Amino acid sequence: MRKFLLATVMIAASTGAMAGPTCTEGDDKSNWIPKDQFEQNLLDQGYEIKKFKESSHGCYELYGYNQKQQRVEIYFHPETAEIFKQEIDD
Repeated sequence: MRKFLLATVMIAASTGAMAGPTCTEGDDKSNWIPKDQFEQNLLDQGYEIKKFKESSHGCYELYGYNQKQQRVEIYFHPETAEIFKQEIDD
């Protein structure tokens, strides 16, 4: 029983670490910047986009390269374009 509980706790802890940030809640997207417009703005800023999508947590999610050609994973607020989370590989 102890091993089962330990395994359950470890799985629960690791699942939270993989989840992205929550930018918005609910289904109302009326105030969101349109996805195509948002993506074009990122291209205009010099990002190279490999994947750009709406995350399950209400963010826009970018996988690609920044202006310094560093690989990035960035979560943006879809209404304000604020960066919620950013990971940069050297």
